[in-house]
Amino acid sequence: MKHSKILIISILLSLIFTPVNAESTKLLNLYKQAENYDTEIFAAQSAYLAERENESIALASALPKLNASVSSSRTNSNSDLQGNDTYKSTSYSVSLSQSLINLPTWYTLSSSEQNSLRAEAVYLAAQQNLILNVSSAYFNVLREEENLRSDQSQEAAVKRQYEQAKEQFDVGLIAVTDVHKAQASYDASQTNRIRSEGNLTIAKVSLYRLTGTTINNLGALKADFPITMDTSQGVEQWTETASAHNLDIKIARFALKSLEKDLKSKRATHLPTLDLTANYSFNELSNAKTSIPDLTRPEDEQSSISISLNVPIYSGGAVQAGARQTRHLVEQARHQLISTQRQAEVDVKTEYINIKTNIQTIEALKQNIVSHESALEATREGYNVGTRNIVEVLNAERNYFTALKDYANARFDFVESTLRIKRAVGTLNVKDLEELNAWFAS
Repeated sequence: MKHSKILIISILLSLIFTPVNAESTKLLNLYKQAENYDTEIFAAQSAYLAERENESIALASALPKLNASVSSSRTNSNSDLQGNDTYKSTSYSVSLSQSLINLPTWYTLSSSEQNSLRAEAVYLAAQQNLILNVSSAYFNVLREEENLRSDQSQEAAVKRQYEQAKEQFDVGLIAVTDVHKAQASYDASQTNRIRSEGNLTIAKVSLYRLTGTTINNLGALKADFPITMDTSQGVEQWTETASAHNLDIKIARFALKSLEKDLKSKRATHLPTLDLTANYSFNELSNAKTSIPDLTRPEDEQSSISISLNVPIYSGGAVQAGARQTRHLVEQARHQLISTQRQAEVDVKTEYINIKTNIQTIEALKQNIVSHESALEATREGYNVGTRNIVEVLNAERNYFTALKDYANARFDFVESTLRIKRAVGTLNVKDLEELNAWFAS
């Protein structure tokens, strides 16, 4: 149709005058750039590595401790009763200590292990969030590009209608009110185009925030991208998968387990502890000049092994207060876990419904474009022969370009929902981007 040709020419002109790279940038390339640029994922990685070291610190409290020392001294004394004493003393000592029974230490170690698992889950969640954020920013740019192209085409179409109305008014075929209505519509189309230009710039800035790279040409989603979903799994299966693999749930669950171990550690603080200590010392004298017989021996060697039992009796109520405080934190973590589980279930069901809704509406929206295009052509023909007025033509043009926007946005909504539901169930990974990347035109 005539209008379709005009639309295609408008789109081609917008592509010609848009600065592009040698090859359009696809989603996977931008994600790889974001991996090396995004600070949040680096922060999560550092927190995970730090928590692993904290686990090693907690383990060290349960392992043997070995200490060695060397000391050297020289003594000079002058006494009327004992005479002159001069000697040099060198002492060597080694001590070994091992906790035999210390339940708080072992519970603290278990708590640190859970914290390490939690930090790892936080790091993995940061990776999934980055995938989702980059994808959302990428599609947001594509959305705004589609909106801008549609608004530019609508502006061009309304401008032609406005110019035609002025020509018809000049020869007395229409009233001046029709010219004013066409001008008002043209002014509105200019406003929409300016707003779309601003929205596109903002979308590109958001994408730059994640990748650190200014991109002028993104790979567009191919027209034959499949709008389907796996019907072998219902919403209940998706929810069960989320309960087992959702990273937010794992984070909350590890936090609860860590606090439960910490509570056991606090409660065990009042229990007895048993420690083993072994000492060995060697003392050597040299250049001894003394009248004291005991100091004339050049060497002195000692060793000892001891077991000590420590029974805490009262510490001012700190043990009981610490246990009560941790018990409240356990209850808080338990409620947070339940809240996270509920939110994950809502997210899964919401995105599942969104996917089904988009599948059902995309085909209808595609047909809606054809219907509005036919209605626009018929309205224009009617306007040319005098059976339709200019307001009906302008409304038909607006409806047609709105249908174009709705169809493009519905396709992007479908793709984003497929990614968000995978994030909700905890299975989102780079392979999903690799599969999606094949559906972007170069």
